Amino acid sequence: MRVIFMGTPDFSVPVLDALVDAGHEIAAVYCQPPRPAGRGKKDRPTPVHARAEALGLDVRHPVSLKGAEEQAEFAALGADVAVVVAYGLILPQAVLDAPKHGCLNIHASLLPRWRGAAPIHRAIMAGDAETGICIMQMEAGLDTGPVLLRRATAIEAEETTAQLHDRLSAMGAGLIVEALEKLTELVPEVQPEDGVTYASKIDKSEAQIDWSRPAEDVDRKIRGLSPFPGAWCEIDGQRVKLLASRLADGSGEAGEVLDDSLTVACGSGAVELLRLQRAGKGAQDREIFLRGFPVAKGVRL
Repeated sequence: MRVIFMGTPDFSVPVLDALVDAGHEIAAVYCQPPRPAGRGKKDRPTPVHARAEALGLDVRHPVSLKGAEEQAEFAALGADVAVVVAYGLILPQAVLDAPKHGCLNIHASLLPRWRGAAPIHRAIMAGDAETGICIMQMEAGLDTGPVLLRRATAIEAEETTAQLHDRLSAMGAGLIVEALEKLTELVPEVQPEDGVTYASKIDKSEAQIDWSRPAEDVDRKIRGLSPFPGAWCEIDGQRVKLLASRLADGSGEAGEVLDDSLTVACGSGAVELLRLQRAGKGAQDREIFLRGFPVAKGVRL
């Protein structure tokens, strides 16, 4: 098929590769514009932009698709379908209608649960037992369109957002290739009204750990906010990001370190901190972190 691909971050790159590997013709790649990054604050292309250029594909990064000129250029590509995954711009109706088979979105949740910007983070933070990928026919509403294909996967007990992100990205790549192969046979499934939840964008103000919460909540927050923005607490007056954890046995005052292996008491239960990061330092597994920054039993976080 002749495909317009629309995506921006790392999550989208395996999908682009899968479409190319499956033999589809990529008419153009749309992504967010390069933005200042790094110490020099030089414009840096997005992961999809860089990968598309490496593949020799036509890359476009309009600031908006609301203008008549941008919409005419999009329609002129004569695409059979547009594949959209974490693109970052709202698509006007004229864009949604331009490809022969419309625009298909790869969404990282089991719709209608977790519509919106941060479905992977929110699923882990809420303690969901499973999540998955939906291939959705896009319409004007926020992730409201009918679902063409869906696939579920269990969320592992110690899985972080980073790990689940990579698994779902690979799942989405495989599922969109399957969807395009069967496109004329698939029967759209209208999303039910019951069970709708919204995955609001993650705010950095959510990231501080409240040790008075139950251990299950603390563990989910640590894993759900890893790697970005990273849940954090203060240890000896220094802010430390907590990037991996698991539930542990033990009890004590909320925030009390219970042993020499960074088991920390919560409002009920305890968590074991497995990966940490001090300001200005790289992320470190617990054993290496403790060599350079010992945390004694009895310290309160």
